[in-house]
This record gives sequence, C-alpha cells and structure tokens, in this order.
Amino acid sequence: MGLRELFRSRKDCDHVSELVEVEPDSPDSCLQCVEMGDTWVNLRVCLNCGHVGCCDASKNKHATAHHKETGHPMIQSYQPEETWRYCYVDDQRVTDADSPARR
Repeated sequence: MGLRELFRSRKDCDHVSELVEVEPDSPDSCLQCVEMGDTWVNLRVCLNCGHVGCCDASKNKHATAHHKETGHPMIQSYQPEETWRYCYVDDQRVTDADSPARR
C-alpha cells in the first residue's frame, strides 16, 4: 500500500472543523527557546491559539509540549513555503484541501 492509499484509508480528521484564524505569537522564533537562550531546528504554529513552538527535531520540542499541556490538536509548519498540517490526536497529516487557510 502506497502513502496515498494509506492516507485515504485513515479516517478523516474531525479537528479540521474546529480550526479558526489564528495570529502567531511570534513572527520568527520559539519564544520559549529564546527565553532559555537555546536554539531550534524548525517552527510549528498551533492552529487553535497561535502558539509558535519548536519542532520535535529540536531538543526542547516546545510545539509538542504545548499540545500535551493544552490538548490543542493541530499544528502547521511555520517554515516559509511549507503548508502541511498535522493532527496530534489523529496522528495524521491533514492536506490543505481538508482545512481552511491559516494565513
């Protein structure tokens, strides 16, 4: 089974309907890493509240920590030219066609 078939075989993400327009809380950094004097690899933005946190490839994993603390289910890459979204609860990527635009 290819990736396309795998994604089609999964249930639709119910959290897409909960998305609202959010204002990121930082234009270009993980504020928690900045406060710690640390660095990050890539950024993710919470699609429920706008929190910007570092990705799981970063040692602090602030985006995932934010999900665990708040229960907010969805993030989007906050990297230029990347538009993919991910639902922690359903453990799946959500395509742009499935969800409203963030910006």
